[in-house]
Amino acid sequence: MAAENEAIDEDLYSRQLYVLGHDAQRRMASSNVLIVGMTGLGVEIAKNIVLAGVKTVNIIDDEIVKWNDLSSQFYLATSDVGKSSRVDATFPHLAELNPYVSVHKLSSNILDSGDLSQFQVVVLVDQSFSLQLSVDKKCHNAGVRFISASSRGVFGSVFADYGKEFVVVDDNGEPEKQVMIAAITRDSPPMITCMDGNRHDLEEGDYVKFVEVKGMTELNDGKPRKISVPGPFSFSIEDDVSGYGEYESGGLGIQVKMPKTVDFLPLEDAVKSPEYVATDFGKFDRQSTINACFQALEKYTMANGSEPKPGSADDADKFLATVKQTLQGEEPVEKVVEAFARSCAGNLSPVVAALGGLVGQEIMKAISGKFGPLKQFLMFDCMEILPDALPDQASCAPRGSRHDGQLAVLGKDICEEIFNLRYFLVGTGAIGCEMLKCWAMMGIGSGEKGMIYLTDMDQIEKSNLSRQFLFRDRDIKKAKSVAAAEAIKRMNPEVHITTYEARVGADTENLFNDEFWTNLSGVCNALDNVQARMYVDQRCLFYKKSLLESGTLGTKGNTQVVVPNLTESYSSSRDPPEKSIPICTLKNFPYQIEHTIQWARDQFEGYFRNTADEVNKFTAERDSYLEDLKSQGTGSMRASLESIYSASVELKPSGVDDCIKWARLSFEELFSSSIKQLLYSCPADMVDRNGVPFWSGTRRCPSPIEFDVNNP
Repeated sequence: MAAENEAIDEDLYSRQLYVLGHDAQRRMASSNVLIVGMTGLGVEIAKNIVLAGVKTVNIIDDEIVKWNDLSSQFYLATSDVGKSSRVDATFPHLAELNPYVSVHKLSSNILDSGDLSQFQVVVLVDQSFSLQLSVDKKCHNAGVRFISASSRGVFGSVFADYGKEFVVVDDNGEPEKQVMIAAITRDSPPMITCMDGNRHDLEEGDYVKFVEVKGMTELNDGKPRKISVPGPFSFSIEDDVSGYGEYESGGLGIQVKMPKTVDFLPLEDAVKSPEYVATDFGKFDRQSTINACFQALEKYTMANGSEPKPGSADDADKFLATVKQTLQGEEPVEKVVEAFARSCAGNLSPVVAALGGLVGQEIMKAISGKFGPLKQFLMFDCMEILPDALPDQASCAPRGSRHDGQLAVLGKDICEEIFNLRYFLVGTGAIGCEMLKCWAMMGIGSGEKGMIYLTDMDQIEKSNLSRQFLFRDRDIKKAKSVAAAEAIKRMNPEVHITTYEARVGADTENLFNDEFWTNLSGVCNALDNVQARMYVDQRCLFYKKSLLESGTLGTKGNTQVVVPNLTESYSSSRDPPEKSIPICTLKNFPYQIEHTIQWARDQFEGYFRNTADEVNKFTAERDSYLEDLKSQGTGSMRASLESIYSASVELKPSGVDDCIKWARLSFEELFSSSIKQLLYSCPADMVDRNGVPFWSGTRRCPSPIEFDVNNP
């Protein structure tokens, strides 16, 4: 059961709070979500929002477990087939994911006669189009956010209806931008120019407030002003400044995130003139065809008694006729219809994982108002993974195995290749856990020659649990690689897996040796540092192994597929270097928030890392350390020895009181005395020999802070 506590567990949600913020997380923690359909896609969605920390997740699905389900539904077992309902088999696993979230099983009767207004979001997963129309209409009228999502073979569909006047409080989640002002004209409209040719990175219709403007002080009223953007280095406002003072110097333009209102159509209206979100600019021509395929599936099933059979060319021809009726005159992309019909009886774990992550994020948007919502249709396909000659009916026929859903899509031959892959996963963080889950569902490493190799030198911490779903409270302090291997063996006991607790680097080449690399089918990185990624990339380049590379940052993600002799390697390209900040700017004349952050980081490193490292080296290896210092010159040697003496003798604390004293004196020096000294040397009204104020341009006049014991 969820803990009856409104306080946010910052240890658990620390990473998520950096992205969403406390207000959005609190809205999540008071929300009630209904998910109908515990297929592979449904459980992905449920898993994601339980980990995200909503208040209650209610699930419905009375369907009895079939072999087909096990290809992507990771909480089902072979013992559930033909015996348990999907909701009964799934419920205990979801319930243990997050102690702060209540999970309930509900009856499907609530969709017909129940009160849906008790939910903030209702999600239908892999349900008929007629049911989607019916439930969305009720939700739209009741002001309940509605999402429908479906996954069939290599295709996916998502629809979102968040009702009338849905408020988006922050459409991109990025920090507010700050612009230093060089000039403000008295034109109509007045034009604001950025300092030193810096780009403002603002967009048409953004809002900006002004501070520290000299001369034209009327702008410093804190009022957000809508801007127009004629170019990257200037912007204009709508004010009539003819009665304002003459602009003199200085000023900051600070972006203000203003709430935006978005109107959504109900499904029955939206489907008449669908608005699509592009997922691949090379596939514009197939979006309406995919949408029609999902709508036509119910009509075809009712007319023929079953869905198109896996790999059946005859059923694909019949299905094409149904799709044409649905499109009412528009010609479908026939190769898309054929691929849909011949694979729609199956499911693939990676496809439902991608769609489940997307829908989980949409639920969070619908609850929090954070980030721009999906409006309103999204169609997805990855037809490129299918062979040119689609597998026939015999190859796709069910065999009463956990991989029947995958066989229906890819056929027997490709599945056999997948089972016998020997893949190496480096890292079992958030990405690593998701990869392992997909690999277990796909049967990677389950064949006679197959194997998954897994390494991670870290142990599980509490903050990992909100996004690394293979781990539970009971796993804290366990080795990640070992706990992850145990978890996926429970999902698919047929998988062969070898675990390591070692880093991959030059010092472990005796472990990860020539024989190890040579026998691999491929490598997947799930690392969090560039140095390790580059080392693995070099090994893959040397041994001619494919590499899957990826990373995440908040709601952003990147992937790179490296194929030997075909694509560039990971190390072949680099991100452009970040602009360095001059030392004098950091110490005396910071003018952007980034400068103060870098200054604070440098102070922290100096206090708690650099000096401590010097003391530790001196204590451990005094003679060799002193020899190294001598080679660096007298000045460097003196500075290092003074810092060691200060930390180990002069300022060595004898108790907590000494630490408090040091902190108080440091505050006085950093935020008061040094600033007073700077203002004594360079007063606020100081001008240079040309009469130009010293504190102008990028120099912002500082103010000392007086210590207040009531506001530490």
